This record gives sequence, C-alpha cells and structure tokens, in this order.
Amino acid sequence: MFFFSSLYVSLICAFFCFCSNAQTEVQNNGSTLFNVGVVLDVDSRVGRIGMTSLTLALSDYYSVDRNYSAKLVLHVRDAKGQIIDAAASALSLLNDVQVDAIIGPQKSAQSTFVVGLGDRANVPIISFSATSPSLHPQTHHFFVQTAITDSFQVDVIVDIVKYFHWNQVVLINEESDYGNGINPYLSNALQDANARVSYRSVIPLEATDDFLLRELYMMKTMQTRVFVVHISSSLASKFFFKVKEAGMMSEGYVWIVTSGLMDLLYSLDSSVVDTMEGVVGVKPLMPRTTRLTSTAIRWKNKFSHDNPDFSQAEFGLYAMWAYDSLWALATAAERIQFTAAKNTSLLLNSTDVFITEISQTGPKLREALSEVTFEGLGGQFHLVNGQLVPSSFQILNVVGKGEREIGVWTNSERILSESNNGTNSPSKKLKSVVFPGDTTNVPKGWEVPVSGKKLRVGVPVNAGFEEFVKVKKDPQTNVSKVSGCYIDMFEAVMEELTYAVPYEYIPFETPDGLSAGTYDDLCFQVSLQKYDVAVGDITITSKRSNIIDFTLPFEAGGVTMTMLRNYDSLYNEWFFLEPFEKRLWLTALALFVFTGFVVWVLEHRSSSAFRGPLAHHVGMIFYFPFMSLVYAQRERIVSNYARVVVVVWMFVVLILNSTYTASLSAKLTVERLLPTGIDVNDLIRNGDNVGCRDVSFIFDFLQQLGFHKSKIKTYSSPTEMDAALAKGTKNGGISALFSVKPYTKLFLSKYPKYTTNGTTYSTEGFAFVFEKGSPLVADVSRAVIKVTEDGTLSKIEGRWIKDQKDAPQSVASSELTTATLKMFQSLFGISGGIATTCLLVFIVTYLYENRDFVHRISNSSTTIWSKARAIGKHFDQRDPKSFRTSKYREDGVVNASPSPSLNENAGPSTVVPIDLNDANEDIGPNSENTTAANQQIRSTDNIEIVRDV
Repeated sequence: MFFFSSLYVSLICAFFCFCSNAQTEVQNNGSTLFNVGVVLDVDSRVGRIGMTSLTLALSDYYSVDRNYSAKLVLHVRDAKGQIIDAAASALSLLNDVQVDAIIGPQKSAQSTFVVGLGDRANVPIISFSATSPSLHPQTHHFFVQTAITDSFQVDVIVDIVKYFHWNQVVLINEESDYGNGINPYLSNALQDANARVSYRSVIPLEATDDFLLRELYMMKTMQTRVFVVHISSSLASKFFFKVKEAGMMSEGYVWIVTSGLMDLLYSLDSSVVDTMEGVVGVKPLMPRTTRLTSTAIRWKNKFSHDNPDFSQAEFGLYAMWAYDSLWALATAAERIQFTAAKNTSLLLNSTDVFITEISQTGPKLREALSEVTFEGLGGQFHLVNGQLVPSSFQILNVVGKGEREIGVWTNSERILSESNNGTNSPSKKLKSVVFPGDTTNVPKGWEVPVSGKKLRVGVPVNAGFEEFVKVKKDPQTNVSKVSGCYIDMFEAVMEELTYAVPYEYIPFETPDGLSAGTYDDLCFQVSLQKYDVAVGDITITSKRSNIIDFTLPFEAGGVTMTMLRNYDSLYNEWFFLEPFEKRLWLTALALFVFTGFVVWVLEHRSSSAFRGPLAHHVGMIFYFPFMSLVYAQRERIVSNYARVVVVVWMFVVLILNSTYTASLSAKLTVERLLPTGIDVNDLIRNGDNVGCRDVSFIFDFLQQLGFHKSKIKTYSSPTEMDAALAKGTKNGGISALFSVKPYTKLFLSKYPKYTTNGTTYSTEGFAFVFEKGSPLVADVSRAVIKVTEDGTLSKIEGRWIKDQKDAPQSVASSELTTATLKMFQSLFGISGGIATTCLLVFIVTYLYENRDFVHRISNSSTTIWSKARAIGKHFDQRDPKSFRTSKYREDGVVNASPSPSLNENAGPSTVVPIDLNDANEDIGPNSENTTAANQQIRSTDNIEIVRDV
C-alpha cells in the first residue's frame, strides 16, 4: 500500500512540475499577506471543529490588534480522509499557492507524507490533531506539533495502573499510525513499573462485528482484566457495544481509554456511552478560565451556524489546539515582518519531489514559532523542540451520560498508591471510582479464566518419601488421590487468599502411572501452559526461573551429604590411653618429671630419703611424682618449699585422676561415634560413587561440584538409597548420598545408622511454580508469608513429620569423652609456675647462704667444669641446719647412743671435710692461691659434713 501511495504522489508531482508559478505576495493597506494552507478532512467532525476554530481565531486576533503589519490568508484543501489526497493537497498549496505555512493535515498517517514535503520546501507544517509519537519534530525541523503528543499521557496511565496495584495489562489499539504510535512508549513504561503486557490486540479500522466478538471472547479467556484502549471515536462506537455484548463490562473488569477518545466522548451516541459506564480515561487539562468560557460560547454558536446539518459539537481539545495554533502562527508572522519576495517552482527528478527555489519566509517563520510564548486557551503556549508540552492531565470516570473528574495529574504531583505515601514525593489520591458493574470495589486486575476450567495443579509422581507428596490411584475408579505435607501446605496457602481459586490436582505421570520426567520437565510443562501450577518438593533454581515464576519459598533449602556411621572398637588393646589425648599425655608426663626433679632438689640437702647413690637420685625423681597418683609415697618432706610444691601437685594429681576415671568410664559405657572426616574432595579424589534422587536437580549440582557423571547414581526411593549406602562403593553401592535438607532430616529419622558430615551446600528452598507472568505469584507469595508467620506451616509439618527426639546425633561421642590439653592448661600452668618459683627461690637462698664459698670458687682460676664440680659436691653435702648432730634422728627424737647412720636404709657414713683436691686439681702446686684458698675454706667452713658411704 505504501508503494502505490508513493507512486501516486510521484505522478501528481510530475503533473504539477509543469505548472507555472504565480506571484503570491500581495500588499493590502501596507500589510504583508501570509498565505497559509489548511489541509483537513473537511467533512469529518475533527475537520469541521478545526475549521471553526481557525476562522474564529483569525477573526479574534485581528479584531484585537488592528495595527498589524502582517495578515494571514487561509487556503483550505480537503484531504478527504486519504493519505494521497492529503499529499496532493499539500503539493498544490506549495506549488500553486506558494504558501508560507500549512496547518494540518488532520491524521498522523497523512502527516507522515506532508512533513517530508515541508522539509523539502522549508515550509512549516503545523498540526493540531496529529498526536502520534512516531512523528518526531526533532528529525523533521519544519514540523510543529501544536497538539500534545500521545506519549505524554503514558505516565498518567502507568500511574493509574500502579495506584491500584495491577500487574498485568492488555493493550488494545487500532491498526493505524495513530493507534500503533503509542505502543512502544506504553509497553516500556509498564515494564519499568513491573506491570507486564500480557497481550496486545490490534483492531483493524474496518473490523467487523464478528471479528470484534472473536477477539473479545479470546481475551475473556485470559486471566488479565485490565485493558488500555487507544482507538478513534469512530471505531469506539462499534467496539464498546461488542464489549458489553461479550459480558466484559461487568464487575472485575477495568477499561482505561486515552485522550483521543475521551475528548470526543460527547460525540458518541448515548447508547454507546451507556455501554462505557465505569470506564476510566485521561486527557490534557483544559483550564477553566473566563476567556475559555466566552470563547467556547462564541465557538459553539459559530459551529452551529457553519454546520447546520451537523450534530452538536463541544469546544474540546482539538478546538482549543486549533485556536491556539493559528494565534501562534499569526504572532510569529507579525514578528518576522515579512518583506522579501519569493519565487518557487517545482521540479521532479527520477524518484524525489523537491522545491527548486527555496522560500525565504519558511525558515524565519519556523524560528519565530519556536520563540512564541503567550497565554493561550489551553494555558501557557510554548513549544519545546517543536512540541507543545502539557502542564497537567485530567483523570476522568464515565458515569451516567457523561464524565466525572476523579483526579488531576501533574509532573510535580503524581498520583501514587497509598503504600507509597511514605515517600518524599508529593502525591494525590483519586476520588472514589465507579468501575464496570456499578461498583466502587477496586478490581484485583485478573481473574481465573471463565472458560470453565479449574486451575491445573501438576503434582510429581513417586516424589520419594510419601510424607511430602503422595499420589495414590484407586484401582476401581482410576481416580488419583493426592496427599502429603506439601499438598496440605499448598491448600493452606490457597485458603489464605482473599478470593476463591478453584483448582484440581493432575499427576505428572505417563499413561502407565509412572513419573513423566524430572522436576525440570515438570517446570517446562508449566511454561507450556499444560499446567497452571506445580506443587511439591521443587527447589528454586536459576535454570528453572528462566522459564517459570516461583513464589516465595515455603521450606528452607540446602544440600547435605549423608554417610554411614563409623564407631570405635571397644576391644582396642590400647583403650586405656584414650581418655586423654596425646598432647595431654605428653604434657602431663613432662610435668611429672619436672615436679619430681624440683622436689628432689628441694629435699636433697634436707632429707636422707632423697640422698644416696646416683641411681637412687634418678629413681627418686621418677618414683615420687608417679607414686603420688595412688597416694603411696612414704617419704617425709622436710623443706617448706617442697611442701608447697607437693601440695599443689597433689591437687593436680587429684584432678587428673578423677578426669581419667570419668573419661574411661564414659568410653566404656557410651556409644562412640567416629566423625566422618570425609568431604567432597576426598570422594572425588578416591573415585567413590555418590547418589541422589533421580528427578532432582542435584544430579547437575553434583557435576558442578566436580563429580564425573559416571560416578553419580540415581535412585527413586529411600529403600534403594539405604541399600546403596549400606553396600558402599566397593560393593557397587555409593559412599555418600546427597539430598536437600528436609529430605535428609526425614531419611535420618528412618535410618539412624547414617549421619551427615556437617557440611551444608547453600541452595534456595522449595516453592510453588507458576507460569511466567502469572498474577497469582504475588498474592500466593504474600499468603506464604502469612501462614509462615502464624505457624500454620509448622503445624502442618508437625502432623506429617514427627520429631525424632531419640534419633542419634551426628556429633561423635569420642569428642565428648576425650580430655584435651586445653582443659588442663590453666591447672598445669599454675602447678608448673609454683614449682618453678619455689625452685628459683631455693637456688637464690642457697647461693646467698653459701656466698663466700661460691665467691671463692668463682674467683678461682680453675676451669668452668672444675668450678661446677666443686659447687655440685658442695650442694651434695647435707644441710647442717637439717642435720645438726649425729645424735639426732631424722624424726627429731634424741638417740641415746650415736647412730652409725642417720639413714636406716643407707650404709655407714662418716663426717668428712670437703675434698679440696678436687676443687684445686687444676690449680697446680706452683699456684700462689692454692694454700691460701685451702686455709680459707678450712677456717670458714667449720661444719661437719655427713657423707653417705
């Protein structure tokens, strides 16, 4: 059609290229005449409205300003409602009349052709009725859109949808440039507002009644009940009659119409308006001013006079825009003060039409129009990028025989839903709206299709544990009965909805009663609309969410690894070492030796029990602390330092002994579960087999973890899984079972011989599945939240899955019955610290009391080894304070006769002086210090030394 139209235009242009040019500039009383072409569908309602406004505006402008220097002369051409006639009329005006501007054409499709001619001829094309956003003044410099483009009302419509929380919309438009132009803008804006366009219906201008009914009945079977209609008034007369006939003007439906139809609502037959009861519409606001009122009265009188055979018309948007357009053009012409003459001629090349002699008036007139600003009938008239920018919109409701304003929308004060009133953005609330069905109840925007079908709920067959989902078929009636925990949860959620939704369960099975596929397959069938919903233990995954929509999860997710329990052997020959861990044994042994050494040092000079040969000393160091474990030591402690050490040590021994006894008792009486100590990496490295359910997403999940496909075995029942785990990998079974947490919990409660390794891999939970864009998703999700918070879901789970209070835990009992070093580190620190302190104090005291001797030894010229031997021999002597005379026994009782020995267990002893030969063996006979040193030692150490022989 476009090709033939272009060819026709080219032929007309070829004819006009031979026409002679006429002089169009006329001087009249000193004023310059501007020739203005007018291209309208003269016999149409909008065409007649426009002509009345143009002639009235022309008369009013020059009656107000009689000192004008330029005057417009209108040259009217009839486009007859056709694109070709509109283009031919524009060419005639450009070629024959040589107009300075063209007002029109009337329709958007006509403007597409005429705008191109205006660009070629540098002549402004001014349209007050072409509102399609597809006409871009930015790309057509000489196109001026003095009507408000339809794209500006998109935000108003979207705000209405958001205000009532509707999330799905059906777009209905006529098949024309006017009808199609708004769709991209409206679709994008709705998408940004999280409202999906579920269907788009395109109505031909010549649509028959049968076509309209078929289209409406098809939309009636859909869920969406919100319809945005963008059609002309001529098509609306048939369309809304059929809407009423189809029963779609009843309660629950929403109809929103655009400004083009809303402005001409008065022109529709009263019977048509009756069918539109409850329709919501938008249109630019006409300010109610005194000037507008008086102009409207004069306009109506003139319209009746000029069109006596036409029905009554109202002064609406098109009349107002036409009036202001001519006023703006006259103001622009007055500004440029046209003086230059112009000559134009038309030339046609092989494919294009263009003007050879470019008019000098057009560019000046176009520039002046962009600068014109005045207070018009529609408010402040100002063009931005060649377009008239609206200030506000009316939101109207069709009630009775007319319309009622329910709100005003502006860019600064937009209508917002009540839930958004907490924002900082200013907002307005709409007045009460009467919706179809004569109700003020706000429709929810969707319904279950009225085709008689219930909501088809797909249910997996052989889902595993029957506690979750169970499908049982009656062999007599062949009717499937569905039950289970998650089925009850779904029913509880659906009951929580504020409206009734009928549904029926349909098993996802083959004709022979077997499962029809995996859960991925079930979700895919929902996306194909074989099922409306899928219910069961279906995990939310990214792969599935690409084709369907999930509700909020009703059960927590997570994947765990189940393995066979391992126990300690009660017949281990080294079981007596198990109460303490290895580090504790080594630390305690070291402390034993250290304590024995400290006690020996503290008692060696004071008690004969800690004296004797070298072997006796070493034995005493190990003997004394270990005998304290059974409190069998009989050696008397003489030194106070040693007594402090022994008291603290006996406390440590008491704690160690008690802990060992308790731990050993626990190990002999409590079941000792070994921790698994195996993770995924160990299984992969060892090449072990692992298992999962045959319909679960976990098969793909395990491959992502790194398992080879050949190592993953699938099972359909818990019994099969139990048998496979019991066999193990070596016997053709599996080493571990991977399953979701709810499944693992129930499996362990039935098979307590298994346990988990304590690791949980994060995944999403279980949720209900709906087809993409289903309006039920939001409502069901809210219901899930509610039944979760009030405990309904927990009660349902408790009825189906009993708590296993006596089920074995996965924590290893050996960890609870083995004492660790950390438990005794404070006690060992205190004991070791006190022993070390006493040892250091004793050494300091000894050195201080024998400081003369130590000083002489340290000042001697002997070797370090000789000095150490001398001090050692001195330390090995008895302390004279503890052994005062040989007639005293160690127990403090006076002996009547001298005892041959102070130690009953030792051999005879004698009192001998210190052997200075050892101390001075390296000094030599020639040393000057030898004699003096010996004399000093003898004179100062006048003590008896008891040497054990």
